[in-house]
Amino acid sequence: MTRGGTGGAGTGLRARVRTRDGWAVQHAVLTLTDMTGAQVLRATADDEGMVRTGDPLPGGSYTVIVTAIGYAPAASTLIVTASGRADAGTVVLARQGGAELPPPGTWSLDPAHSSVSAVAQHLGISSVHGRFTDVAARIEIAEDVAASRVEAVIGAASIDTGNRLRDGHLRSPDFLDVERFPEIGYRSTGLSEAGTDRWTVHGELSMHGVVREVDLNLAYLGTGPDPWGGVRAAFRATAELRREDFAMTYNQVVSAGIAAIGTTLRVELDIQAVQGERLPEL
Repeated sequence: MTRGGTGGAGTGLRARVRTRDGWAVQHAVLTLTDMTGAQVLRATADDEGMVRTGDPLPGGSYTVIVTAIGYAPAASTLIVTASGRADAGTVVLARQGGAELPPPGTWSLDPAHSSVSAVAQHLGISSVHGRFTDVAARIEIAEDVAASRVEAVIGAASIDTGNRLRDGHLRSPDFLDVERFPEIGYRSTGLSEAGTDRWTVHGELSMHGVVREVDLNLAYLGTGPDPWGGVRAAFRATAELRREDFAMTYNQVVSAGIAAIGTTLRVELDIQAVQGERLPEL
């Protein structure tokens, strides 16, 4: 039996499936077994996490088991009255391995509250920090978290290291060559769990006319409401790139064979994403 039965009004089973944060767990599966362990009913939650069946149930004591991909199962005892109806109330599922993830759907990067930066060694003794100010991204959180996707586009000319001459050099053909390659793009190809609230995003980075596989080490920092009526999720990610992998081979050498700019870049992303296709008006 599935949700949406045709029995009389007020009969059947009702339940609400939620995360600890109160989000609906879409398409969770509820199984009802009798005291012998025999399955009596199996129903699927709708897009709002609601389970509704219409056919009356035999009175008695049952076990309710609720499961969903990525969540620990929950079990409880349920009493069905002689009227043939029962309300399991709100069933709370805990995500396996850590804190609750953002609810499934589309999320848009908020560029005003996000940063994409890179750090390179300078003269072998210090670091140069830069960031890109023109960034757009779309995140699709799937029911099966491993099937989630992200796409991002960065304006290469938006590099800002706080030094006008250095920024001009980084935009030149020696490095990003922004006239020929105005955009840096990233498209995920997979996602795998790396620990509690940590993931590895597998994807392809296109930069300077070259496409390479690049993994992001991702940490999920939490979800919550914002002052503008939206819902936000926060992430932090890091990666390491080699300039040579993207055909950026400029390598001026100073004394003792030390390169002026290191060949390895450490990329750091601090991301806030807002639920929905559009950002709220601030």
